[in-house]
Amino acid sequence: MPPSLHGSGPNPKTEHQNDPQDDPMIAQSRLRRARHDRWLREGDLSVGRRLAQIGVLGWIFVTPTLVGLFLGRGIDARLGSGIFWTAPLMVLGLCLGGWTAWKWMNAQ
Repeated sequence: MPPSLHGSGPNPKTEHQNDPQDDPMIAQSRLRRARHDRWLREGDLSVGRRLAQIGVLGWIFVTPTLVGLFLGRGIDARLGSGIFWTAPLMVLGLCLGGWTAWKWMNAQ
């Protein structure tokens, strides 16, 4: 029989498991080191910069919600349908704003 069937040859599963590139602990350690190196290069953000980010994040979240609200109110006023269009368009705007804010925060 070939040596790989007796267990004396290399086992592809154990070789793959011992690969340091696939170890999640090593990947997290490298990510932490990269973040620390970036912090050493760039330093902390100023208070003004942090407040500006909070303001931008608020407008990113609120603007689509308000657009959906006003668009829905306009359609409902024109059709006389109560809040039939206002509620779903406001929720759609809220979801769009939340998704956009999430994408913006992960890009930062």
